Amino acid sequence: MADGMAIEIGEAGSVLTAFEPGFSDLFPEKGSLRVLWSEGKWTEGPSYLPLTRSVVFSDIPNDRQMLYSELSGEVHVWRGGHRQFVNGTTPDAAGGLILCEHGTRSLTLLSHDGRRVVLADRFEGGRLNSPNDVVQHPDGSIWFTDPTYGIEFPDQGNPGEKEQKGSFVYRYDPGTGELSAMIRDFAYPNGLAFSPDGTRLYVADSAGSRSPGDKRHIRAFNLDSNGQLTGGEIFVRCLNGVFDGFRVDRAGRLWASARDGVYVISESGEVMGRIATPQTVSNLCFGGPDRDLLYITATSDLLVINLVGPV
Repeated sequence: MADGMAIEIGEAGSVLTAFEPGFSDLFPEKGSLRVLWSEGKWTEGPSYLPLTRSVVFSDIPNDRQMLYSELSGEVHVWRGGHRQFVNGTTPDAAGGLILCEHGTRSLTLLSHDGRRVVLADRFEGGRLNSPNDVVQHPDGSIWFTDPTYGIEFPDQGNPGEKEQKGSFVYRYDPGTGELSAMIRDFAYPNGLAFSPDGTRLYVADSAGSRSPGDKRHIRAFNLDSNGQLTGGEIFVRCLNGVFDGFRVDRAGRLWASARDGVYVISESGEVMGRIATPQTVSNLCFGGPDRDLLYITATSDLLVINLVGPV
């Protein structure tokens, strides 16, 4: 398919399955899930850049980040080819982009003027595993997950030896440069996000059959004013495949990726409904000038569906 072309793959009603009241109200009465681009091998890490009305996303096995423009409808290679194998990303407050690099085993910042700065690549004397997904707390601290996908699978990074005692969830303090392992009991920590007020942290464990207990869930932690975490109970279990990346909307709902689409989950952990996709979903982000678009990375594709926004 040519760059920028959008293919209708079904009316919204045929891709939406409501399990709870209120799910259908999140979408226009008429609409569709559209394919914007379909030339990747494993798309990941979408972030919306409001100043340029564009979406940056990764095609990890091809070691490149792509850029989709809402203004032109075109997709082109933004950066890549340095064996960085970028996965999760999040914009920072200064107009830059924070990157999880599987290939370099580091958390980096790409500043608004194009400078790349390594924020963290070692902990307690050893290299990190392969930073996977990242989110910034309202207080400015940066939290990220560090499973071993990038050092296990050749098409996801650069294979190497594990130098950490586990796969941790880290907090990086931009002011002091301090890196702290906040959670140490995940098998494969993956997507993560904060509640709108920053007092709750959600983290996915995507270990599945690779782990004892078949971990395929999202856990919820409480974060107090001193930066300490409590709780950690299972918030929701994945109905199909494993949870990968996810986002939390302004109402506190989780929009989570899975094998057969995107699941919308209420603040209380109830699965409200599903957006069916033709391929496995890895991640997603909200976009559009009115925050009424949901961009979805799904295997080879970048997809979009309209929302009744802003969400």
